[in-house]
Amino acid sequence: MDTVRKDSVLTDNGKKLQMRYNLEVMQKSPVSISRVERDPHLFMWFLTLVVGFFYVTTLINVPSARQPGTLIVFTVLTLTHIILHWQLSKIAAHPSKALWYIAVQGVLALVISSIANDLGMVFALFMGLLGEAIGLFGLTRRGGLAAVYYLLLLAAALVQLSGWSASGWLMLSTIPMAIFVITYVALYMRQMEAREQAQLLATELETANRQLAEYAAQVEDLTIANERQRMARELHDTLSQGLAGIILQLEAVEAHLANSRPKKAKNIVANAMLQARATLADARDVIDDLRKTSPDDLDTALRFEISRFTSAIGIPCIFQADQMPFLPAPVKETIIRVVAEGLTNIARHAQAEHVAINAMVKDNTLLVEIHDDGTGFDVNEIPSGHYGLLGIRERVRLVNGTLDIHSEASKGTTLKVQIPL
Repeated sequence: MDTVRKDSVLTDNGKKLQMRYNLEVMQKSPVSISRVERDPHLFMWFLTLVVGFFYVTTLINVPSARQPGTLIVFTVLTLTHIILHWQLSKIAAHPSKALWYIAVQGVLALVISSIANDLGMVFALFMGLLGEAIGLFGLTRRGGLAAVYYLLLLAAALVQLSGWSASGWLMLSTIPMAIFVITYVALYMRQMEAREQAQLLATELETANRQLAEYAAQVEDLTIANERQRMARELHDTLSQGLAGIILQLEAVEAHLANSRPKKAKNIVANAMLQARATLADARDVIDDLRKTSPDDLDTALRFEISRFTSAIGIPCIFQADQMPFLPAPVKETIIRVVAEGLTNIARHAQAEHVAINAMVKDNTLLVEIHDDGTGFDVNEIPSGHYGLLGIRERVRLVNGTLDIHSEASKGTTLKVQIPL
């Protein structure tokens, strides 16, 4: 488990360092950053120039370094050290290679320092490696161990260069320099992580905005579809129901005239004219704003629908209703439309002799039942083109209610609507 955890830490740190070296991503970042932050390779160029400068200085000031054998070894080791620096972004992605990098670079720096025999080369090599270790592992236990490893090698190089007595003072002077390097690199890494997080957030925000645009288009399509369905329901509940009622009344007029009952026919004609005007007014309301305002009193509205039904058809209707609490306008409108459609269907298809409508509130649920003793029908085989029941279901569903239909041949039909309040 410990090995897995260590590899996980190394992998995460390697990925972070690799992200910092990803120039393409950094250049595309919408956050305003400086060129040094945008191009970490400048640090590599700076480190290369510093090491190259002290390499040349060593060749000038140290005659032994110019000996053919020493020169070849010194040059190869220096080039290897610089090449490894430039491969750091790739090495950091592999935890095992990162550990080998730390170890090999420390040994290379120690050998190069012993050949150069120059204090400037020692500090240039080890301070650069110290900064890389903190940048690679952060202020973690592994970063601390790598820093201690490089500082011990630095001490060994100073002892080799100046002896035990002088190296002590040099190590004391090295401590502030090491603290500065570690602090600077740690702050720089935190700043880079903040930049990367800001870039990530900006990318996520752009993705969210694109998704919101897609959702807005979907919502617009759904809204249009819902409006079309609502328009169909409104037209059915106004023009279709109104015209159906007028047709039924005219059929009754025809029957009364055929049986020489002109007075009753005249009364029905008057009711038909009244209903035609009401239907026209409803149609105008639908055309104007596609919304018919529900009356404030549900009881009055239901009694008006029942009165129109009884006057036109002559079938008695018993109406019972509890005292209603405050109901939202959509709920009231739904109940009125359901009752109107139910009565219309009874008049056209049921051949009933009695109708009963009950409205009550039980367990914070509005219950409305419409029952007739007509011929009944098969609820699973409703002929196409009959949109009344479909409209009722849609209306009830839009107010989170349920519609149950029970019907048997010669035993009538019951519509039961339940709407939670």
